[in-house]
Amino acid sequence: MIQAITETGFNIFVQTEDNRINTSVASTQIRHLVKFTNDLDKSVYYSYGVTETIKDRFTKISINYDATSQNIYTGETKIFPAGYYKYEIYEVSWIGTVTVSLGNAPATENDVLSPAADTKGVVQGLVTKGKMNLSEKDGTQQVQYTQREAPTETNYIYYGQ
Repeated sequence: MIQAITETGFNIFVQTEDNRINTSVASTQIRHLVKFTNDLDKSVYYSYGVTETIKDRFTKISINYDATSQNIYTGETKIFPAGYYKYEIYEVSWIGTVTVSLGNAPATENDVLSPAADTKGVVQGLVTKGKMNLSEKDGTQQVQYTQREAPTETNYIYYGQ
């Protein structure tokens, strides 16, 4: 499960190499498209990582928060509201130079770029999925409580009053 906080960037640590689909290219030719779906209102957000590190045992994908704009290609996202999300991570592979940008990288798991070229990524398929808990940032919760000082004198509660 991914644990994240609203209005902040977060890192995703998942295992992708054991489910890798395109083994004919090096791991440097692979990027991962992350799809977040809100459990409550079913809103969908896509993002590639700002940075992505693929190791034998895990893959680290870093996602940034940007309050003004959302750009799936640069890893800038504005996921809102807080709550539970389903995440799906799709493998995207390139034969030539990896360029994660509009027209060179698929925007969704169903996106097919044409005309086909070595510099255009191809979605290979789903490699992992799970849940993300997006918690509210301290001070931004919808319900906030004020802690009061404990009384210094003894309080008595009488029956019937």
